[in-house]
Amino acid sequence: MKILVCISNVPDTTTKIKFTNNNTAFDKADVQWIINPWDELALTRAMDIKDASGGAIESVVVINVGLTEDEPTIRKALAIGADKGIRINAAPKDSYFVAAQLAEVIKKENFEIILCGIESSDFNNSSVGGMLSEFLDVPSVSSVSFLNIENGKVNVKREIDGGFENISTQLPFVGIVQKGIAKEPRIPSMRGIMSARTKPLQVFEPVQVDALVEYANYELPQSKSACKKIEPDNVKELVNLLHNEAKLI
Repeated sequence: MKILVCISNVPDTTTKIKFTNNNTAFDKADVQWIINPWDELALTRAMDIKDASGGAIESVVVINVGLTEDEPTIRKALAIGADKGIRINAAPKDSYFVAAQLAEVIKKENFEIILCGIESSDFNNSSVGGMLSEFLDVPSVSSVSFLNIENGKVNVKREIDGGFENISTQLPFVGIVQKGIAKEPRIPSMRGIMSARTKPLQVFEPVQVDALVEYANYELPQSKSACKKIEPDNVKELVNLLHNEAKLI
């Protein structure tokens, strides 16, 4: 049995966002790139399952749609413990484009479990996993916060309104995971970092797919107004601010 984890290369959340070319392009200068946090948790859970499988899980593979600049992120995934990396040599354009590219490569391999983070921390579209399952014509389960394999069956738990839902699903399937699938992401060990250099990283050329989204321009959110402090016993001023500025009362 093989597990595939789809990973995105995203800016670190502490990155100061800037745009160029009259706000039509993201400025990549001085940006620290990381594995998308939800994807990293999915990889951690995949590694935990493999370690506890007693050899039943043959390998954990990571796949990314991106250019050569994404390879350090793929190598980090290999340092965490993935056995092999796959890069589809194309700049990601939109969710449809990414899902279509992933599907074309996945169809050539035999993966029983395919994991995606519920969203990427840069665009927050939450759509690649669902689209991927449609392209592959396999079932998917979204909002997965627990995943385990028992007696050859995959048991997942997902959040629903007011609680959780337990599902047993057939293979292959796409699991769209969220926070809770693993407690903390694994930190690469020195041995893992060294071995990552020699692990296979296969590159596929993209297929012709037209993106469905066109980005006209980018805009930063408006800055928050300065915080106002008032004395604890100045109720009159508090009411005045809530009524005339915050418009809450």
